[in-house]
Parts: sequence; structure tokens; C-alpha cells
Amino acid sequence: MEDIGRLLLFAGIGMVFVGGFLVFFGRFLPNLPTFRMQVGSMTCLFPIGASILISVIGTIVLNIIIRILR
Repeated sequence: MEDIGRLLLFAGIGMVFVGGFLVFFGRFLPNLPTFRMQVGSMTCLFPIGASILISVIGTIVLNIIIRILR
């Protein structure tokens, strides 16, 4: 149980950092590249830039958590 508690604690801290990053730098996110596909009256938007940014941040946070728990 102690390991699960520690994991949840570090995951929460990581989410606080990611949330703070998004709050302070959120004004730049609308300028990230977005793939737009329109067929007739239906439009699909794929936020490629935001997905890559979130993936990189998540990878860094998870690597830090894994190194701390070792």
C-alpha cells in the first residue's frame, strides 16, 4: 500500500506542474498546429501540436517519477 500511496502522491504533483504549465503558457496553445478535415458540413479538428506537447511533458514527468521510485 505504501508504494501505491507514493505513486499517487508523485502523480498528483506531476499533474499540478502540468496544470500550472498549461495555465501560464495556455495563451500559446491556440497557435499550435491543428490538422483540419472538412467533408460537407462536418468538420474534424486534430490538435497535433497540443498532442505532441502533452506527450513530451507526460514523458518527462513519468521518467522523473520512475527515477524517484527506484
